[in-house]
Amino acid sequence: MSAARSCRPPRALAGLFVWRLRSTGARQIPCRFVHLYHVTSNKLITFQYFNFLKRMQLDQEKKVVHKISSASPVPQSWPEMSRRNELREMKSAAETEDSVIPGGAESKEDRQWKEMKLRPDDLPGILARLSKIKLTALVVSTASAGFAMAPVPFELTCFLLASLGTGLASCAANSINQFFEVPFDSNMNRTKNRPLVRGQISPLLAVCFAACCGIPGVALLTLGVNPLTGALGAFNIFLYTCCYTPLKRMSIANTWVGAVVGAIPPVMGWTAATGSLDAGALLLGGILYSWQFPHFNALSWGLREDYSRGGYCMMSVTHPALCRRVALRHCLALIGLSAVAPVLNITTWTFPIISLPINLYISYLGFRFYRDADRSSSRKLFFCSLWHLPLLLLVMFTCKKSVLEKEDKGELRGGSHEMAMEIRLP
Repeated sequence: MSAARSCRPPRALAGLFVWRLRSTGARQIPCRFVHLYHVTSNKLITFQYFNFLKRMQLDQEKKVVHKISSASPVPQSWPEMSRRNELREMKSAAETEDSVIPGGAESKEDRQWKEMKLRPDDLPGILARLSKIKLTALVVSTASAGFAMAPVPFELTCFLLASLGTGLASCAANSINQFFEVPFDSNMNRTKNRPLVRGQISPLLAVCFAACCGIPGVALLTLGVNPLTGALGAFNIFLYTCCYTPLKRMSIANTWVGAVVGAIPPVMGWTAATGSLDAGALLLGGILYSWQFPHFNALSWGLREDYSRGGYCMMSVTHPALCRRVALRHCLALIGLSAVAPVLNITTWTFPIISLPINLYISYLGFRFYRDADRSSSRKLFFCSLWHLPLLLLVMFTCKKSVLEKEDKGELRGGSHEMAMEIRLP
């Protein structure tokens, strides 16, 4: 009896459950079950739910297709994603390298470090870039202008020896400068393709080339021209390599020292012709000294990022206002120096008048650079300085006082002095 009683409650519950199914309907149970399951877990989509939707569509005979978005994958951390991308790139690179492609082995060898072989055909071009051949040509031209402006008869042999010695000295100074600045030139876009930086030439060969240019150049100036010109050449090499080069990373005073280096070549040309330091030599040096500030300051303004990356201490980087102010100041100084030339009996009075328009124009561009302080104004000032100097020297040469005029004036002064002495005598 006890066992029969214990079995009645489960049978009663089962009958109640069947009656509940009949009253509610069997079709509503899956919908409610799926609804409850969807509420509890919104991120999961079961296979039963997908089949149920498909069956409901067939029952209702609808042709509308419902798109069900797939479950979003588990978000991965950024380091894992970057690591997987790197592995994929490495696999793709390895596959492309290993694949059989014509010339694939050669491209792989080209990307590897290897010793560069110096060919004899490339040596002249490499040495020309090592010696900064364009800068050397400018130095020789200014020295030639100083020789031509000297108040003495022109001697071709002395002129050729002075030009050759000055060019050799400039090549030596530029080569030593590049030898010292290899680690810094490699960080600059303007100088990263220099021969020593790219390894096209060894440092030992660069030093040997500098010695082979510097020693004969100074000897040629000393023995072939005169000792004063040779001393100026040796001093200029020392000033450029031992003073200007290290100062570029220490102080903005390097610009003033570099201006002195650029002012010495016309003085060397004058001393090569006359054998002495006169007022005319100092005037020519002063013109070259003042011209270099608008020229270099405008150039360095567009290369500020490069100089900062290379570790050079330039006015355009550390003192931008001073850079523009100094450029304008020396543009105006060119007008005053041109007016001094006839006073020192070097040119006629037509030189200040003829040179005034070009000096006013470069001063105007210097003022624009001072006021605007942008790349456009600095570029205009720099390109103006490129044609301003040769044109100014050409005008100065055309307005030069001839030797005959000076000799005639000297004879007239001497004759008047003798006549005065004769008058005084009883």
